[in-house]
Order: sequence, then C-alpha cells, then structure tokens
Amino acid sequence: MKRQRPLLLLLLVVYIFSPTLFDWVMNPGGGWYRPYLIWLLVIVVAFIVQERQPGAD
Repeated sequence: MKRQRPLLLLLLVVYIFSPTLFDWVMNPGGGWYRPYLIWLLVIVVAFIVQERQPGAD
C-alpha cells in the first residue's frame, strides 16, 4: 500500500485539474507543442518510477 499512495495522489490531482489542463492543451491560440508537453511529462515520470524500483538492473 505504501507504493500506491503517491500514485493515488497523482491520479487525484490529475482528476481535479483535468478540465483546466484539457482547456490549456486544446486552446486554439496556444502552441502546437502543448500536447507533447503532457506526453513528455508522462515519459519522465515513468522513467523516474522505473529507476526507483529495486532490482531494476
């Protein structure tokens, strides 16, 4: 359960801020790169979580 707490907190934060985040990404006046920033963040978080796991040689 200890490992699941940060994940649950992250999911709660994403759920709370998803309408604002969606409006920010889909704003026609915004940059074309905005959706890619979200994917970059997902990749970086996955990399950090993978590196922290014990036994990941």
